[in-house]
Amino acid sequence: MGGFFGVAAKRDCVLELFYGVDYHSHLGTRRGGMATYGEDGFNRAIHNIENSPFRTKFDRDVGEMKGYLGIGCISDFEPQPLLIQSHLGSFAITTVGKINNFDALLKEIYKDGPAHFQEMTNGQVNATELVAALICKRDSLAEGIRYVQEVVDGSMTLLLMTEDGIYAARDRYGRTPCVIGHKEDAYCVSFESFAYINLGYTDYRELGPGEIVRIHPDGVETLVPAGKDMRICSFLWVYYGYPTSSYEGVNVEQMRYTCGSMLAKRDAGAIEPDIVAGVPDSGIAHAIGYSNESGIPYARPFIKYTPTWPRSFMPTNQGQRELIARMKLIPVQSLIHDKRLLLIDDSIVRGTQLRDTTKFLYSSGAKEVHVRPACPPLIYGCKFLNFSRSKSEMELITRRVIKEQEGDEVSQEVLDEYADPGSCRYAKMLDEICQKQNFTTLRYHRLDDLLASIGLDPCKICTYCFNGKE
Repeated sequence: MGGFFGVAAKRDCVLELFYGVDYHSHLGTRRGGMATYGEDGFNRAIHNIENSPFRTKFDRDVGEMKGYLGIGCISDFEPQPLLIQSHLGSFAITTVGKINNFDALLKEIYKDGPAHFQEMTNGQVNATELVAALICKRDSLAEGIRYVQEVVDGSMTLLLMTEDGIYAARDRYGRTPCVIGHKEDAYCVSFESFAYINLGYTDYRELGPGEIVRIHPDGVETLVPAGKDMRICSFLWVYYGYPTSSYEGVNVEQMRYTCGSMLAKRDAGAIEPDIVAGVPDSGIAHAIGYSNESGIPYARPFIKYTPTWPRSFMPTNQGQRELIARMKLIPVQSLIHDKRLLLIDDSIVRGTQLRDTTKFLYSSGAKEVHVRPACPPLIYGCKFLNFSRSKSEMELITRRVIKEQEGDEVSQEVLDEYADPGSCRYAKMLDEICQKQNFTTLRYHRLDDLLASIGLDPCKICTYCFNGKE
């Protein structure tokens, strides 16, 4: 996915920018970047963070960069922030989002006249550079940002820094967060709300869907007011969000406790495990909620070894990701042998990692492994955020099972049945997944329970990956 942080201060802000960006390291694994503006103009640093943490790569830059304005990012794909010179002036820009109509927008720019882009090593155009080019098609930065929000099919949240301040824009339907913090001599803007607390900032306000503001050291100016329609991503609470973050006033950790509690209520004595465990890290809070509600002890039958191993989804190669996932989880034999385990993971995407986890639990002597994913079955690939590296919906275990049952051509009506927990097709899908994964039992979190766990108006939450509804 990716995350961002920006600071507008009356003094040098580089150190705060450094720590604020670092607090977004859980959102991306490929690139990190910072850009500043001060008396010496613009300055920028970008590093590969695939095998080293953000802090170690940028420690030297912190001592060399200066500025009272700054933006930075953690990115899963393209290098950023970018420095742009245009008829609208010079600016730095960083983005978070997904552009489904990328090729069409690129052709539109070429059609308007001569244009060129720097080609990345994979032969693609940097998405942030495309966004910058679209912005420059208008007569002002604010008009250009609004134009981007209108023409991008998907989502696009961005920070844009000029010598006069930082433009912050939340995507058109608020699928990703953008929140502003404040202290006496500065304002900051952040993807994650917790990132500025230890820097002395307090909550100022969240941007609404499609809202565009300009942030100065002295205040925040609204350029385009927020829209009425919001569809914030439900997966932020289930998986991506850091436990201390809140989105639209709903804390991630608390939501996960509630989620686990509701999973336990659905089981209501149907099974009798000896312990409840969460797959590190995002499954842990869900498991604690289940344990608190059910009274079944919480334990850690395997421990995540974090000092040296990178995150499991970091490599582009699936085989490497699976190997790293296995190497990171170390079993605790005495908590597994001859035990009935209830295991909660945030989700089942391809099914590969959880199947391997179940396999080593059995090989370590587990009697039973009951699985409770903390979200409904993922039936559709995400159209709005890059939360999964799946190149095809057929990589989803649900879609492979549906294909086995229905063949290549599946109508929308049939897919709707597979998303309905009260249908026979849904029950058959769960039975097939349970057998393929070698679980003792399998019960997914229901969509209505997920929405209740979050607690916002359901019409404000995106559930596309579960039910295909935008």
